Amino acid sequence: MSTTTLSVPRRLGRAKGGEDSPKAMAFMAALWFCLFVAVLFLVVLIAVTVIEGLPRWDGALLGNYPGPDPLEAGARPAILGSMWVIATTATMAIPLGVAAAIHLEEFADPTNRFNRFVELNVQNLAAVPAIVYGLLTLSAVALLGLTNKNMVIVGAMSLALLILPVIIISTREALRAVPIEIRHGSLALGASPLQTVIRQTLPAAVPGIATGSILALSRALGEAAPLLLLGGLVFLRFDPNGLLSGYTTLPIQIFNWSSRPQAGFHTLAAAASMVLLALLMAMNSLAIYIRNRFQQRW
Repeated sequence: MSTTTLSVPRRLGRAKGGEDSPKAMAFMAALWFCLFVAVLFLVVLIAVTVIEGLPRWDGALLGNYPGPDPLEAGARPAILGSMWVIATTATMAIPLGVAAAIHLEEFADPTNRFNRFVELNVQNLAAVPAIVYGLLTLSAVALLGLTNKNMVIVGAMSLALLILPVIIISTREALRAVPIEIRHGSLALGASPLQTVIRQTLPAAVPGIATGSILALSRALGEAAPLLLLGGLVFLRFDPNGLLSGYTTLPIQIFNWSSRPQAGFHTLAAAASMVLLALLMAMNSLAIYIRNRFQQRW
C-alpha cells in the first residue's frame, strides 16, 4: 500500500525592495515633498493675487468697460465675451466629442487599422500645445477667405478643437466604466446595439461624461494664446452680442493689463484674475457635484 506525501508550500517572504524598503520610503518622501512644494507655491500665488487685487474687487470691475483710468476701468466685455466663447465652444465640442467616443468605444472595430490610427491620433492630440490649434484655425479661416478673424465663432472653433480630444478620451473612459453585464442584459432582452447605448450605457456614463466635459471647458476658459493669434481684441468698448460679434476674454484682458507699466493696471489684472479664478472654481465645483450626485457604484 503506497502512501502519498503532500508537499506543503513554503511560505513566501517579503520581496526585496518592497514598500517598506529604504528606497521605496525615500521615493515616497520625495513624492510627498514635491506635492508639498507644488501646493505651497499655488497657495502663495493665490494669496498674493487676492491681496493685490482685493482693492479693485468692486462693482466697477464687473460693470464698467476698459478705459485709460485703472480706478474706473472694468472687465465687463471680457466677462461677457468669455461666456459667449465658452458657451459656443461647449455647443460645438461636446456633442461631436461624445458621438465620436460612442462610435470608437461601442461600434468601431478595434482590429481595423484605420480605427486604430484614429484612436492613436486622438490620444496624441490631447497633448498638443494650445497655440497649434490656433494656427490650425487660422489656416482654416484663411482657406475660407474670411478677412475678419475676430469673431466669437472663430475663437470658439479654436477652443473646440483644443478640448475635443480630451472630451473623447474622458467619454470613452466613462463608457468603459459601465459594466458589460448591462449591455449583455439589454441585448438579451431584444434591444438593438443602438438602443442599448442610448437607453442603458449612455445614461449610466453621464456623470463621467459631464465631469470630463466641464473640466475640459475649464481648461478652455483659461486659454489666451490661440485667441490672441486669431486677433482677439485687447480693448473693447461694447458687449459681444452674437456669434459674429467681436470679442475679448478674461485671459486676454488680464494679459493686456498686466503688460502695462502702471501699478494700477497690475492691481486691476489681479482683480480680474480673481474673477477668472472664481469662474474656474465654480465650474470645477459643478463637476464634483455632478460626479458625487449621479455617480453609480457597480
